[in-house]
Amino acid sequence: MSEKYFPLSPGELSGLAEKYGTPFYLYDERGIRKNIREFTRAFSIFPAFKEFFAVKACPNPYILKILADEGCGADCSSMPELILAEKSGILGRDVMFSSNETPEKEYIYANLKGNILNLDDITHIPFVEKALGALPDMISFRYNPGSLKNSGVNSIIGKPEEAKYGLTREQIFEAYKICRDKGVSNFALHTMVASNELNPDCFVETAGIIFTLAAELKEKTGVKIELIDLGGGLGIPYKPGQKAVDYTGIAKRIRDSYDRILVPAGLDPVKICWECGRPVTGPYGWLVTRAIHEKHIYREYIGVDASMADLMRPGMYGAYHHVTVNGKPDPVDFSDGTVKSGLQEGRDYRIYDVVGSLCENCDKFAVQRPLPPIDTGDLIIIHDAGAHGRAMGFNYNGKLRCGELLLRESGEVMEIRRRETVDDYFATLDFRGLASFNAKSSE
Repeated sequence: MSEKYFPLSPGELSGLAEKYGTPFYLYDERGIRKNIREFTRAFSIFPAFKEFFAVKACPNPYILKILADEGCGADCSSMPELILAEKSGILGRDVMFSSNETPEKEYIYANLKGNILNLDDITHIPFVEKALGALPDMISFRYNPGSLKNSGVNSIIGKPEEAKYGLTREQIFEAYKICRDKGVSNFALHTMVASNELNPDCFVETAGIIFTLAAELKEKTGVKIELIDLGGGLGIPYKPGQKAVDYTGIAKRIRDSYDRILVPAGLDPVKICWECGRPVTGPYGWLVTRAIHEKHIYREYIGVDASMADLMRPGMYGAYHHVTVNGKPDPVDFSDGTVKSGLQEGRDYRIYDVVGSLCENCDKFAVQRPLPPIDTGDLIIIHDAGAHGRAMGFNYNGKLRCGELLLRESGEVMEIRRRETVDDYFATLDFRGLASFNAKSSE
């Protein structure tokens, strides 16, 4: 296995860091376009197909506009995400509103824009009906298969019966009957039970479960499902040596289930959809940070100017992100996983924890990782950060979130989100009343 991909030379990256300062996110337009085209091509074997890109993974309008240009829709879970999709040119039923515990005003907004409402609970039927005055003509429900689906699940979502999402099997049948009787004429069906899963069997099994449910819904309620959203959850190989998901192989196996289950049930054609985020942009985004401190105590530490506030996955999940040092060779031979040492090979190494500055001991990008000797000032590249990276940033400890850069296909680099400033951090506070504010409690 070769070293992790990065689109710039050491000199080019140094120039960007000099111009924009660190830390920053960098995205590769060429890689994103190539990848989504391969993804779409694989699933074009269905009568109709749509990728509703999960906006939560990378909520930047420039990235969304690239994906819209490639034919993607958007999966949104809040009003700001709906607005981002709209401003990026993704409109109407190309938007799936998959929200849970949703405020009334957000359902109203999505409905006004003609988006598909994907309801998360049977009690949301009267809630939406009251908010809108009537149910829309198209409704989707999220199915939670419970103990029927336990393979391929992981701690990110957890076992379906322990997850807060979706309707039970019994509720699903009741929900579609209610909507049918209230005049809803178009129906979709959705599920999502995995996250960052590399085993293709998981998704083939899920497709079989949801296809069977659609066939039973038609038989028992007369409801004909016209769109099936298989959710997301397709993983990416964060660790060198892991095998990437074979889109074509999964598509062919799911098509076999489609032909075996949906066609005899009289449901063909059904539009098949995904709401993937991670496999679309994840491998084509990097967090670039600079080594600013070193510490030698019980372990060797490298302190960088990014923190968990910029990328929380390692601290939150213990997730692995590959780390390389700009211009220095990786000491690990990924063909066999061994560490190569020796100055004659140019592969001398140290064992480091690479850490940020939050007042939390989980603020670590790498733990006991073999890396080339790192000097203060070196640029550190954190790979596979193009999804659930900048999107999950926060301001704890008064940290200011970093900016985002886009490497265009032309080779030009443009800033698509500036870094936050102290003024941004204080924008929602009003200091003017402090002078007259009496901090002592009145009795």
